Amino acid sequence: MLVLAAIYAAATAFLFVLGLNQLWLARRHHVQGGLRASPTVEMPAEWPVVTVQLPIFNERFVVERLIDAVAESDYPKDKLEIQVLDDSTDETVELASARVAYWQSRGLQIEHTTRDVREGYKAGALAHGLRNAKGEFIAIFDADFLPQPDFLRRMIPAIVADASLGMVQARWGHINDTESTLTRVQSALLDSHFVIEQDVRNGAGLFMNFNGTAGVWRRACIDDADGWHHDTLTEDLDLSYRAQMAGWKFRFLGDVEAPAELPQTVSVWRKQQFRWTKGTVETAIKLLPAFLKSTQSLGVKVQGVLHLVGFFVFPAILLAVLLHAPLLVAREVGLGPGDTYFALMGLGIFAFAGVVFAHITAQRALYSDWKTRIRYEPVLLAASLGLAINNTRGLIEAIIRHRTPFVRTPKSGSKGSRTSYAPRQDVVVLWLERGLAFYSLIGLAALVASGAWVGVGFQALFVCGFAMLGFYDHFKSEEANAAPQSSASVVVRSKETGQPGIVRIDTVPTAKAA
Repeated sequence: MLVLAAIYAAATAFLFVLGLNQLWLARRHHVQGGLRASPTVEMPAEWPVVTVQLPIFNERFVVERLIDAVAESDYPKDKLEIQVLDDSTDETVELASARVAYWQSRGLQIEHTTRDVREGYKAGALAHGLRNAKGEFIAIFDADFLPQPDFLRRMIPAIVADASLGMVQARWGHINDTESTLTRVQSALLDSHFVIEQDVRNGAGLFMNFNGTAGVWRRACIDDADGWHHDTLTEDLDLSYRAQMAGWKFRFLGDVEAPAELPQTVSVWRKQQFRWTKGTVETAIKLLPAFLKSTQSLGVKVQGVLHLVGFFVFPAILLAVLLHAPLLVAREVGLGPGDTYFALMGLGIFAFAGVVFAHITAQRALYSDWKTRIRYEPVLLAASLGLAINNTRGLIEAIIRHRTPFVRTPKSGSKGSRTSYAPRQDVVVLWLERGLAFYSLIGLAALVASGAWVGVGFQALFVCGFAMLGFYDHFKSEEANAAPQSSASVVVRSKETGQPGIVRIDTVPTAKAA
């Protein structure tokens, strides 16, 4: 029992440290006056040439809207180059080719590039396109983004005005954040990342990262940092740290928003979170030794370490879930550690307090209806806990150097269904989540039966979190199958003329948004 108590204490201590850091970041957000505005700079006397790279892989439902959104930019056409870097193996190739041909006929500098072998995945595609890029600056958008026409005009002046800037990053917005409980959870997590982590770190002179999309790089910075590498699943984080260690500065422009589509199923969200977790740990293993030996200040190093090891929160959560109820029940029957131990473990509440404060602060900074949005905070906490099994698996694979391919996050857009491009369900993780939901439920019953009321709230979060992830897609699928067939009018563009038209289609049965 003492060994289990020590393991639980270590997990709680790590959660405590990360929670306090979230609390510090959220507090600093208030000290700096909220979300910072973009710097006031003069418009360039002459707009520089910008290359916009669109890395694509099997995105038939969203590729046309992406190309159209970028092509409709109000940036000077003679200074704009667009590269559609298409590694697709399905009809996406034909759809992209048709839209590129249309915009070429309108005088736009846009090229459709394909590769015979998808070497290096996204990083390989970006590096391939960079060889022929004309731009002094490189903007990147993933397939699920819909940049506004003025995006480049708002981003470029900041990086042009400061020759030390290697990259400027916009804040992600959300096309479908209120569509369901799941999309509300994801949007809140991303909002917290951008408002609390990205903006505060950047404002404090700490390392931040390019988020893989909705950012603009200085070509010289990419080259100076040795370009795109594909030996991790987070090529964006890898290049970001290498560039900043080489002396380049980054800037987060939080008032420039780039809307994007959020995953609509738990299975897709798991895959995305797995890639982010594994890639971040791979990057930490690759770069932490050099980062710690660098000439950066102690504060930069401390925050950099917390940034790169942040996903270790998930094995800590998993250990806490497994040991929380047994230790409390043992205490009630006179076994295991006593009151002093549990009083110290009670400090772990600060871990949750820091996270909750950060989430609420981000919602308040962005939305007038923030009070309505934070009602989902208990669900947000539960769902975050529920990722523990999936993300711990990604972390372990990174540590043991188990190589896996880059699996992009599939998007359905307005034309696809929730199951389009759906990844194969990870049955092992799915049933482990369901099993842990049942285990947590037994623990909850044991806490109630033994009178250990102090632990009931957290135990209930464990039950809800693993049950939500384990059963969400199943019940959504059942609702969809029970929904009546309907018809809808959808606006599409003619591939021949590029003009919009209305067509009537039979829609896939869909469930009412949660």
